[in-house]
Amino acid sequence: MYTQHFNLSAPPFQLTPDPRFLFESSVHARAIAHLQYGLQQGEGFIVVTGEVGAGKTTIIGHLVDSLDRHKYVATTVVTTNINPDDIIRMIVHGLGLPHEGKDKAHLLLDLEAYLHDCVRRNKRCLIFVDEAQNLDIPTLEELRMLSNIHVNGIAPVQLFLLGQPQFRAVLSQPDLRQLRQRVIASYHLGPLDAEETKEYVLHRLQRVGWSGENPAIRENAFPIIYKFTEGVPRRINTLCSRILLFCCLEDSNIIDFETVELVAQDLEEEFAQVLDQDGPTTVVNDDIAPAPAAPSQDPAPAVYQETAQNIATPEQDPGPIVLQPDSAPQPEISVTYQPIVTAPAAPETADVADTPNAAEMTSETQPDS
Repeated sequence: MYTQHFNLSAPPFQLTPDPRFLFESSVHARAIAHLQYGLQQGEGFIVVTGEVGAGKTTIIGHLVDSLDRHKYVATTVVTTNINPDDIIRMIVHGLGLPHEGKDKAHLLLDLEAYLHDCVRRNKRCLIFVDEAQNLDIPTLEELRMLSNIHVNGIAPVQLFLLGQPQFRAVLSQPDLRQLRQRVIASYHLGPLDAEETKEYVLHRLQRVGWSGENPAIRENAFPIIYKFTEGVPRRINTLCSRILLFCCLEDSNIIDFETVELVAQDLEEEFAQVLDQDGPTTVVNDDIAPAPAAPSQDPAPAVYQETAQNIATPEQDPGPIVLQPDSAPQPEISVTYQPIVTAPAAPETADVADTPNAAEMTSETQPDS
């Protein structure tokens, strides 16, 4: 509706991850650097964690789009509430191999034969697993066993694990020590700061042909956008999309402090009506939230090292090198992990996995996405 009103070529703030809209903030640039480093190593696991809507899937989509189809094949596992047998079946299916009616042993034999063929063709297989925090220990161990496959001294497969912050606690369990030793690069994707939030909004508008004047965005609108979204990209998209819709319905082409505040309050009231069915309670809104304190600098990229401080648990600091959460304090009513809960939280809505479709990224089987 509002795309025609403002002469935009497409909706600029869709929730579906789209690598074409990638905004390389300081945190996203660091995450991409870790992914590229891991890819160059040619073996092991690469781990990326981040809050819901932080942009994990977008940067993975960017990485996949940049791959040389003559050197890599890739598949993505999205549904992770599955057992070890099923995850092997999903990987085999994603790579385009027959799987119907086959037991686990035959699936593994077919997968190993496929990986041998990849080495023969000078290709490497990349497996992306989204929502990895849902995986249980036996399933993670099944993935670790895939990393044991070698062909003539070459590791034919690499695995990328994407998860919410609680995945660090999963990895810290003693039963996963061998898997931790195979993690060669990792990064925690934090939110944007106030200035980057402004740049993010302008970047997405410019990608769809925004003229800069229709709508005109006043400078005082950006701090309030940051206040209500905490710099989380998906929250920014939700709020800004509603702002454009409001301006379209009101036949206005000005976005200022008052406009943003009015729309944000309307969103909060809508969520209150959905979540507060039994009387007044604390409203937990995953898309609009109070302003956080200013975030601090992220740690510099570093190779994973196996120490007790590498994996964050609910009671310990995550350590100064890798798998380190952003040091910015989380808001009191955040629906993500908190060491100390000071306000009751309403049930968190399920995060819909938003990863690229699984496909073999080869020039012989599929066109470029």
